[in-house]
Amino acid sequence: MSWIPGSTSLRYGGDYNPEQWDREVWLEDIALMKDAGVNLVSIGIFSWALLEPREGEYDFGFLDDILGLLAGAGIDVDLGTPTASPPAWFWKRYPAAQPVTRDGRTLGFGSRGMVSPSSPEYRRASAAIADQLARRYADHPAVVMWHVHNEYGAPISDSYDDYSVAAFQEWLQNRYSTLETLNRAWGTRFWGQSYGEWDEIDAPRVSASVSNQAQRLDFQRFTSDALLACYLGERDAIRRYTDAPITTNFMATNCPSVDYWKWAKEVDVIANDHYLIAERTDNHVLLAMDADLTRSLAGNRPWILMEHSTSAVNWQPRNIAKRAGEMARNSMSHVARGADAVLFFQFRASRFGAEKFHSAMLPHGGTETRIWKEVVELGSDLAGLSRVKGSRVTASVAIVWSIESFWALDLEWRPSVELGHRERIEAFYTALWGLGVTVDFVHPSQDLSCYDVVFAPSLYLLAEDDAANIDRYVSGGGNLVVSYFSGIVGENDEVPAGASPGGLRDVLGLSIEEFLPLYEDQTVSLSDSASGRAWSDEIALGTATAVATYVDGPAAGKPAVTRNSRGSGSAWYVSTKLEGGDLRSLVTSALDAAGVSYVAPVEGLEVVTRTGETEHFTFYINHADADAPLSVTGTDVLTGAPVSEAASVPAGGVRVVASPCAGVAAQTHDPQLARSLS
Repeated sequence: MSWIPGSTSLRYGGDYNPEQWDREVWLEDIALMKDAGVNLVSIGIFSWALLEPREGEYDFGFLDDILGLLAGAGIDVDLGTPTASPPAWFWKRYPAAQPVTRDGRTLGFGSRGMVSPSSPEYRRASAAIADQLARRYADHPAVVMWHVHNEYGAPISDSYDDYSVAAFQEWLQNRYSTLETLNRAWGTRFWGQSYGEWDEIDAPRVSASVSNQAQRLDFQRFTSDALLACYLGERDAIRRYTDAPITTNFMATNCPSVDYWKWAKEVDVIANDHYLIAERTDNHVLLAMDADLTRSLAGNRPWILMEHSTSAVNWQPRNIAKRAGEMARNSMSHVARGADAVLFFQFRASRFGAEKFHSAMLPHGGTETRIWKEVVELGSDLAGLSRVKGSRVTASVAIVWSIESFWALDLEWRPSVELGHRERIEAFYTALWGLGVTVDFVHPSQDLSCYDVVFAPSLYLLAEDDAANIDRYVSGGGNLVVSYFSGIVGENDEVPAGASPGGLRDVLGLSIEEFLPLYEDQTVSLSDSASGRAWSDEIALGTATAVATYVDGPAAGKPAVTRNSRGSGSAWYVSTKLEGGDLRSLVTSALDAAGVSYVAPVEGLEVVTRTGETEHFTFYINHADADAPLSVTGTDVLTGAPVSEAASVPAGGVRVVASPCAGVAAQTHDPQLARSLS
């Protein structure tokens, strides 16, 4: 992966949509961009109808003009392909390309969103406009990178149109080769669903009861691959003309339709969009989780925060505005966790359309607003962090993130409605965040040997090879912590032979004789004074030992939390939903047993360190209403002032402290990159 050429500073800016404004506004905006320290803007993301007003007829006049003005001002451009919103002529000419929902509704024109990702007309047209743009602007002095499409998977992901059905059948033939193999993988003898011809297979539409779950899972895989094929078609069209970085914007923890582990291999630099869930008081923790996943997708290389908001968004039930300092804290949290670019949606607030109430760098109220003043201040602060650029984040603890497992778990007819994957991931991450432990996210197939502890809060689906990989990690000295209802099925949502937890049975040293979900308001007491909700198991110990047992409930007297020694490592199992202090205590015990060093910060203080060739840069981000004391010495990167052990972080404020690191290089999962840093 390459980085954005042309600047030694962190990148700062956002989406800019000049087609919404007259030219005199462009001139004003460019002057204001310079005042704010903007050095990168994304252009052209929704301009297909202007660039190609009729099929095969192109008009690049406005784009020539704005790119020339930006180049003259020294502002670089991330040039978008406008394919997230096909023009009206496309929808009229190619009605068969219209997306169809699972319940059979055909979606029409008039919103944002692509057509069927399997439409050959769409793939041809999207590659054609990408080709024309690259042919014309590959060598333009303003264009330093390329931005394909916008947020693949939102709002269009799976489509049930005829093109998608035919493409799904072809995808299945490539995956399974024979119908015999497919029928066996899908378990089609259950409910008499066997197939004798490939063209008998439909997309898994809404049916009388629950559809075949293995078919649903494969359709999710197919959908992610179909969207990826659209990206690759445009990327390859651009690549014929330029070596500049090409990317598309992810939505790391918030896009359930795309397998980003697979996509990450195909972009030159990882870019991510993140928006707070405004009404959640812990939204800064979820922001950190999203940033950590983004960094992990990037293999610990620098990444781009492609979009976030200066204040309120426009599409949540209650669009709560950010308060003074919150935008800076959000931005600095992304930087602390590896971002070398901070961009917003968008530069100037729109006056028309569905996003006219979405915040922007330049609000409707203009340059006298608090938001604009904070935007200018943030630009100055980011410019002062130029020496942070290229440094890395080191983590010795990881959380397993498997989108295929999430797809499978979140289907219907599971033993309890409490089993959605997201809750346990958030809970374990929050406990680690509160302890000041920096986290990587990992796929179950990747090399885990660099981590002292790996947490698997939700790993319902586990392929055989991945189970073997986890076993090797533990046997080789790793420490694993697994939460309930993990290792339950294989890659086709099938229950492996024998007792649960299937592929984790040996590494955990136990078997589960029966799932014992709890009533909605039921709690169970544990022998270590903790309490659990939602779930319990009837566990038969093998080589594992009980750390805590159930005092009451359906598993009274049985193990609740276990630990198994295997090879040089150990594996913990937690069979109930621990929350709050009880979960924090369990996580602390696992970290301590593994010898992980950490210093829990005061409540509300976020602490993350990036490491460069000669310096550590520790970010202290205070989300609390009171000053937070520091116990560190160094230099304040933003002010240049020395920092003593008696220093503090103001309430709602941020400090970045540099200290020498004697050339210690940050951890990276790219050996060549690690050598270059050391």
